[in-house]
Amino acid sequence: MAEDDIKRPSPEELLEVANQETNTQKKGKLTIYLGYAPGVGKTYAMLYDAHLRKKDGVDIVVGYAETHNRQETEKLLEGLEVIEPLIVDYKGLKLKEVNFEKILERKPQLVVIDELAHTNPPGFKN
Repeated sequence: MAEDDIKRPSPEELLEVANQETNTQKKGKLTIYLGYAPGVGKTYAMLYDAHLRKKDGVDIVVGYAETHNRQETEKLLEGLEVIEPLIVDYKGLKLKEVNFEKILERKPQLVVIDELAHTNPPGFKN
């Protein structure tokens, strides 16, 4: 068979295949916001990006956000659906935990969770 006999797909055909694969993709995507030190704007950037995604039509919820009482960061929660955290009593302390059950029940396209890296109270799923 000569090389001339091989039919190569057109760019349009390749784009169609790529779009079909994208539309049927079921895997999630993880974005991690890193910063050199506390207070550099990780939560702010995450919530700002959440607003951009919402503006693009993405069904998004805030699973947990620790604003550290920073007014600019708290303001970014406005206009976003926030899933209320679970309040857990642990050794005399009241801890806020991500309410994964409510998030899974709600089934958003995208969830933003701040301060994910921490020790869970005994018996909690993560």
